[in-house]
Amino acid sequence: MKKSFITTVLLFLLGNILLSSQASAYSYGDPSEEKIAEAYKEIMIKLDEDPPNYSESKKIYETVQEEVDQHMGEEPSKIILQNLDKKEKQEAIENLDELLVLNIARRLESIDKNFSEYDTSKRLLAKGFATYKTLSPKVEGENPELDQKIRTEFDQALESLGNPGLFGVGTKESDQDTFKESKTFIVDSLQKEFDIKSLEVGHFSESATEESSGKQEWTDVSNLKNWIPIIIIVGVLAAAIVYAVRKRK
Repeated sequence: MKKSFITTVLLFLLGNILLSSQASAYSYGDPSEEKIAEAYKEIMIKLDEDPPNYSESKKIYETVQEEVDQHMGEEPSKIILQNLDKKEKQEAIENLDELLVLNIARRLESIDKNFSEYDTSKRLLAKGFATYKTLSPKVEGENPELDQKIRTEFDQALESLGNPGLFGVGTKESDQDTFKESKTFIVDSLQKEFDIKSLEVGHFSESATEESSGKQEWTDVSNLKNWIPIIIIVGVLAAAIVYAVRKRK
């Protein structure tokens, strides 16, 4: 009876590990939050107060200023902070809108430059879409059809990433040309919609390797070395099950 119970538990653990591993390989997961987009939402709330709360808006912006300066140059922060100091509400909002468009562009550019890094690309696309969802109400208010089209292109971009599968199971080929088409449509449409003269402000120096440093690296299901611990655990459990079965006989 005791041996039968142990065998059942071991089989349950083995199945749970395999199912969890498969789910992480096939699931796109929930969209990630984007710090810049979240700060934007908080700033909009402060600017909508009567009178607008410029001092709190500035404090909120400063929480993401380092990231903005690093990836998009110092000019956007300089202009936005100047708007807030001078209590130029409309100008600040317009420049914050442009900042989000720049943020979407850099996310998509990072994916394009490191397209083969599936898990990282998927996460960066989620961040780009999280940024767009913040802008979406403004786009929808002016052009509902364009908003839907941009959302469709984000879906298409996600499909174009493919899926590395697990040990060759469930593999779906990626298509970078399709991704480039979606990226171009999204960026060009937003540039035109928000009347942005150029998206060349700052630089797109973010690498997928930098994005996936530290603990994030363990989420990269396309990297075989990340499966080594799971393979070892599965092997040990399988051996224990075989041993338990043989002992029963």
